[in-house]
Amino acid sequence: MADNNGGNSNSGGASTNTAEVQIQIPGPSKNEAPAAQEAPAGSSDARNWKWWFVVATDAFFLIVGQTSATLLGRYYYSQGGSSKWLSAFLQTAGFPILFFGLFFFPSKSSSGETPIGKVAMIYVVLGLIMTADDIMYSHGLMYLPVSTYSLICASQLVFNVIFSYVLNSQKLTGLVMNSVVLLTLSALLLGVNHESYGYTGVSRGKYLLGFLLTLGASGTYSLILSLMQLTFENVVKKQTFSAVLNMQIYTAFVATFACLIGLFASGEWKDLKGEMDSFQSGQFSYLMTLVWTSVSWQVASIGMVGLIFEVSSLFSNVISIFALPIVPLFGVMVFHDEMNGVKIIAMLISIWGFISYVCQHYLDNKKARSA
Repeated sequence: MADNNGGNSNSGGASTNTAEVQIQIPGPSKNEAPAAQEAPAGSSDARNWKWWFVVATDAFFLIVGQTSATLLGRYYYSQGGSSKWLSAFLQTAGFPILFFGLFFFPSKSSSGETPIGKVAMIYVVLGLIMTADDIMYSHGLMYLPVSTYSLICASQLVFNVIFSYVLNSQKLTGLVMNSVVLLTLSALLLGVNHESYGYTGVSRGKYLLGFLLTLGASGTYSLILSLMQLTFENVVKKQTFSAVLNMQIYTAFVATFACLIGLFASGEWKDLKGEMDSFQSGQFSYLMTLVWTSVSWQVASIGMVGLIFEVSSLFSNVISIFALPIVPLFGVMVFHDEMNGVKIIAMLISIWGFISYVCQHYLDNKKARSA
């Protein structure tokens, strides 16, 4: 877990004059000095509540951003949008707004910093993997019914358990497995639930292609989460907000540039003007849909990377799956979808699974503090 790197940041009270906001992780570090262990209990409790506040904020960003981006993406297709590369491009194109965060929380240079060449290579590799993931999801959503698409996307949590165990040494307790099973079941219920907006007229070949690409995208997304956690723990090694922003900004830059190349190389850019003119709700609505879809994905990404940094890639994916049943609730209000018993049960199971994982993390924190 990411909280093994920052145990000494408060030692001696010297952190009060640093230029960068330090994100504190509760619980003792492996290398924690004896003096730090004798800190007042009130100070430890304050750091603990601060950490929970940061985690709750990251979870809020992920849920709100993912829900908004999903609804706007559905709105884009329902109003006449059809570009797969543009859809992939929007998932990362909003990264420039994150530079405002670096302005307020600048990175502090240090002599032991990771070589720029090594970090740049990691960002490029992660960005290219992210590009492949985005375009696979875009193709899958175009060729599959929404119900089938949701069913396959639920498999990302299963992939993430495997990658977290292999790459990140994630501890798999009974409560964690209970959470995984419940959240996956919740998403599966949504997947098999009949929906009135399923796609028709897709050939069997394209249907099979969409199935395979969406399954591949789910596995790739889980791999990205675990690789990001591995990078934070073994390469970045900085418990700072700017580290989170840098990870998201530069990987998103690579993915955006790659999607832009794909947009022009595929020739889809030639159809964008006609797509905007024929957009059912008008040109201004078309532009606002693109802008706010891009912003929403960045909000979700900040929450995702923040949770990987603060807790683990598995926890980030648990929150992501937890948000899936929320989309139908907003679909009822925004698109007047039917809210039936299956969707209500799915939301209740999702909440149960989420609480199960939070309880496990609370027990881990309590054990760490008493050690």
